[in-house]
Amino acid sequence: MIEKEGSMHTVREDLKVLDCTIRDGGLVNNFHFTDEFVKGVYDTCVAAGIDYMEIGKNNSPTLQSPEEFGAWNFCKEEDIRRIVGENNTNLKIAVMSDIGRTVSEELLPASESVVDMVRIATYIHQIPAAIELIEDAHAKGYETTVNIMAISKSSGDELDEVLELLAATPVDVIYIADSFGSFYPEQIKKLSAKYVKVARGAKKPKLVGIHAHNNIQLAFANTIEAMMYGTSFLDVTISGLGRGAGNCAMELMLGFLKNPKYNQIPVLEFIENYIVNLEKELDWGYSIPYMITGQLNEHPRTAMKARDENDTQYVDFYKAHIDQHQ
Repeated sequence: MIEKEGSMHTVREDLKVLDCTIRDGGLVNNFHFTDEFVKGVYDTCVAAGIDYMEIGKNNSPTLQSPEEFGAWNFCKEEDIRRIVGENNTNLKIAVMSDIGRTVSEELLPASESVVDMVRIATYIHQIPAAIELIEDAHAKGYETTVNIMAISKSSGDELDEVLELLAATPVDVIYIADSFGSFYPEQIKKLSAKYVKVARGAKKPKLVGIHAHNNIQLAFANTIEAMMYGTSFLDVTISGLGRGAGNCAMELMLGFLKNPKYNQIPVLEFIENYIVNLEKELDWGYSIPYMITGQLNEHPRTAMKARDENDTQYVDFYKAHIDQHQ
């Protein structure tokens, strides 16, 4: 984002754009992307000036089936290097560790890996395990982030306690994660203020990130809102590719930021060459079932099922979910 100060333009140096196309998009097809597609995303991120690319998850093949999931659910070092080589670029590589699906002993020291950042995804009840993984990743030399998932279902006191615990860890970035795509901008404003206050007040000050889903068509708006109130790391995916209704679209965010370090053209080229055809094969993006689960602050799994079955009985879907809330 470029802000005007008199006749001068300044850029917020703390802002970082993080691409999640393969990791969040992998939830649509169980991470069965071709090497060509992953390399295309990587090359696009480099050419577009993106700061970080989350190339997938580093879940353990001993805990999840390699037959069911593609390579980018596991992100073995040799698979990543097959795409990025030594990654002699300004783009940093990230992977996501799901608590309960990751074996810390399988995480190489950063000196032996092309990965720069480990992102920990955790529910509130898993925070002790998340803290252990944060400390392990830092000890091994990685940058770290933590995504506290499903916070729209937590109480204010519960979230406050978790934020204070995380503030005492070495984690670099604490993420606001709109897991169900249910937040409105006024809620994001309050959450941003809460997270930023805790993050900046920590003994080791931290940054805040935003990961938004698009169930009620607010992923872009909510990402901007969070940024306006001090959030620094902005998660995006190309053409919004991601679980269910998808995420904040990279091309929208780069157009909004107007920072000369970013270039939209490589993103548009990738959409032309890959996304247009992919949209004929995979189902993601806004739809009425996703809207309903977003409005009701529910996990989108029932909406995904309805989409898979091509169920367009929207009134019945709405009534069934409303009945569960009464």
